[in-house]
Amino acid sequence: MDADARLAAWLADHVGLEDAVPGRRLGGGNSNVTQLIVHRGGQAVLRRPPDNAISASAANGVRREHRMLLALAGHARVPRALGFCEDASVIGQPFLVVEFVDGVAITRDLPAAYAEGAETLSRIGEELVDGIAAVHALDWRALGLEGPSNPAAYVQKQVERWLKARAGEAVRDLPLVEEIGRWLLERLPAAPRAAVMHGDFHLDNTLFRRDAPALAAIIDWELSTVGDPLSDLGLMLAFWGPRQVDPPGFSFVQAVTRGVPGLVTREALAARWSRTTGIDVDDLDYYLVFAFWRLASIVEGAYVLYRKGLVTDDYSRNLEHDVPALLLESALRAGLR
Repeated sequence: MDADARLAAWLADHVGLEDAVPGRRLGGGNSNVTQLIVHRGGQAVLRRPPDNAISASAANGVRREHRMLLALAGHARVPRALGFCEDASVIGQPFLVVEFVDGVAITRDLPAAYAEGAETLSRIGEELVDGIAAVHALDWRALGLEGPSNPAAYVQKQVERWLKARAGEAVRDLPLVEEIGRWLLERLPAAPRAAVMHGDFHLDNTLFRRDAPALAAIIDWELSTVGDPLSDLGLMLAFWGPRQVDPPGFSFVQAVTRGVPGLVTREALAARWSRTTGIDVDDLDYYLVFAFWRLASIVEGAYVLYRKGLVTDDYSRNLEHDVPALLLESALRAGLR
């Protein structure tokens, strides 16, 4: 029995999806692979570690996503988890199956049914902050989630973690990693109350309705945790609207919002988020710096693998430019350049 047949049998036995066959891949799959599943009753989505996963721990992301989707079901706009398989003998890796959400991932262009212009894009921004604010307003303990021993130390631990990682596996000279990291540690703000975090929240990790600028689902929860909700807001707003570096790092992220006159500002969106969560946004600039620095520090790991010849994809290759550009943008926001 080949992998497709084993998958079909598992889906029939454990999820009730009959005559299931793998369909096309959805999205880039740089973190996890997202693949359409077509079955007798319709469609579903399979999430699994990437093809080029180096470590056995790569499946932790789909495990984490499964736990978070179960906890958030009925409380936030997320896909419904249908099943999780730990048995690597089925397709070679653990995997998650979620419901199919009929929506569009907006990157460089608006859906055909949307009106062009700042009004539509501003509404998209409001939908984004409303969607994540609803998550941040939840009581994570009431959801049955287990938080870290000190969720208030999320930012500090992230900075220390990625400083150590980059120092331990450097393949090029990136002095801004250390410089901005010290800046972040020296200026740690008072942490807000801990909340459920997406961990990689921006427009590209959501689905919008095809017919109107309304949020359909927040997807890709493999980095989710309980921690500092301002980190989610900071990342989404860092990519929102104009950028300080041209061409910017990760130019595809929220590209549709750049260079649009009259677009709702970061400050207005942050204030909207604050009204829902009750958390002040006085330290927003700090979180914008942290957002770019953390992303650059994380994805440099993929560039390390590329330089070592362990991966050869375009995503990792393009990090030659993207990481320094993200670091420069972080430094500019911090006043270090």
